[in-house]
Amino acid sequence: MSESPPFVKTRRQTVRVGLGLAMGAMAPAVHSVQAQQTSVGRPIRLVVPYPAGGAVDLVGRLFSERMEPLLGQQVVVDNRSGGAGIVGADYVAKARADGTTLGVIGMTTLCAYKTLYSHLPFDPDTDFSPISQLSAGTVVCAVNKQAAARHGWTDFRRLVTWARDNPEELRFGTAGVGSTAHLTMAALQKAAAVRGLHVTYRGAAPAVADLQAGVIDMMFELTPALMPLISQGEVAALAVGSARRIALLPSVPGMSEFEDLGLGALDIGAWEALMAPAGTAPEVIKQLHAAALRAGSDSRLGERMREVGFIADPSVTPQALADKIKHETPIWRRLVEASGAKLD
Repeated sequence: MSESPPFVKTRRQTVRVGLGLAMGAMAPAVHSVQAQQTSVGRPIRLVVPYPAGGAVDLVGRLFSERMEPLLGQQVVVDNRSGGAGIVGADYVAKARADGTTLGVIGMTTLCAYKTLYSHLPFDPDTDFSPISQLSAGTVVCAVNKQAAARHGWTDFRRLVTWARDNPEELRFGTAGVGSTAHLTMAALQKAAAVRGLHVTYRGAAPAVADLQAGVIDMMFELTPALMPLISQGEVAALAVGSARRIALLPSVPGMSEFEDLGLGALDIGAWEALMAPAGTAPEVIKQLHAAALRAGSDSRLGERMREVGFIADPSVTPQALADKIKHETPIWRRLVEASGAKLD
């Protein structure tokens, strides 16, 4: 796909976001759409750094569908997977800073990768302009049902105990080295003295397919990627990565219930954010943030997100997202250091 052309804006074409929001409350929807158009019809490329069908892809598509009419221009999802999100994030970081290339960038990329990787092709701290958080959720541990029956994994405690007693025999998959799932599993292995065989994939979707097929035995992954198979009874959910249980899976225990296994301190959250290349004009960031905020308040989007275990959680302001990244980076630095994971 070729590079999108830059924003072309004049004083007459630029309409204040506040005016657009006010007009939206008084006029038909089409007028609100026109008032918030941020360019002269140039399409926006929304980069999702994972394959289609995964959790991050779902978040990107739900928001793109609702932001498109608010901005009055096409929003095209561009799946650029590889390197646990690095390939897509690097594409966004190096794109023209005109608002026509955005990315759905994950928490681990923004907060953990500087500690995890010795060499990154971009700097998470300086190469992006925060727009808004989009979603919040956690990870869930799911197992292949045939493997569970064969090894007696009736609950998470039995799985961990079996893995301790059978080192290197547990085949677990992740969406890639450095992904939220990988860091969760690395923390589990260190805290619970578990060793397994790590199978890496280019995103969650192929890993989930192999879990169902029995190629791998278990995986931690974001809830949206696993909920369809869990709901259909194709795989079994044994635990969630958050400290407490979640409303979507009320019978599935959280990590605080496994203090005896050394896991009581684990509390894995997960969120995705809308980011632009560094240097994007503040007025463009404001317009994009306003659209994300309104999209996130859509009841249908919220319902769809809750169905798969996420909540829509747009930032109040772009600065609120910047502050969140700054606050959580040292937390993830400690998690990476505790896991012992280090990549070149």
